[in-house]
Amino acid sequence: MPKRRLNKFKVVSLIVLLPIALLLLYQVYLFLMVCWYSVQNPTASAVMRQTIEELRDHDPAATITHKWVDYADISNNLKRAVIASEDSNFLNHEGIEWEAIRRALAYNRSQAEKGSALRRGGSTITQQVAKNLFLSNSRSYWRKGQELVLSYMIETVMSKERILEIYLNIAQWGTSTFGAEAAARHYFRVGANQLTPRQAANLAAMLPNPVYYDTHRNTRYLNSRTNTIQQRMRLVQIP
Repeated sequence: MPKRRLNKFKVVSLIVLLPIALLLLYQVYLFLMVCWYSVQNPTASAVMRQTIEELRDHDPAATITHKWVDYADISNNLKRAVIASEDSNFLNHEGIEWEAIRRALAYNRSQAEKGSALRRGGSTITQQVAKNLFLSNSRSYWRKGQELVLSYMIETVMSKERILEIYLNIAQWGTSTFGAEAAARHYFRVGANQLTPRQAANLAAMLPNPVYYDTHRNTRYLNSRTNTIQQRMRLVQIP
């Protein structure tokens, strides 16, 4: 092969292979972070950092409210309510519910055709941990693809109890409120270990749109959803 053609081949190979190598290195980094968080409590999440940046665009002194509490210090009522609301098959799946994703896509498509803004998510609790902890609230095919990869990593490394513990501690429950402890005190003036079944169901009902329900706490839909979740809680097993 002539030298000029050989050099051109090397340049093309470098252009093609370098992004792949960088992507693989990034996946290794993420896997190591998943391993780290399997034994170490995160002090913040990607969504927390994103939220602070957005809030500080309007108020440079803005902060968020967040306090980590261990799994044993979170009411079982809230654990049951969140599983009942967000991921009823949490204990059985391996991180992703493909059928739930398909149903959500079909529902969202039908709502868009009607001109409705209502949307339904098909994400499992594991996927939400992946998004909240490592990624962001942005919507893109890249973010969704990375979320799926991370979900398998998380399920491989972490127990269901650990996944739920992290989720309950980093979930957004208001404009600047994150985690079960901050949410319990923000809405009900009690600790996360003191939540009643009704209070827990109400917090779980807020999860799909926490910023909106922070200032709209008594809507007909929220009350109806709270009742439904409370009825389902008795059937839920927790890790």
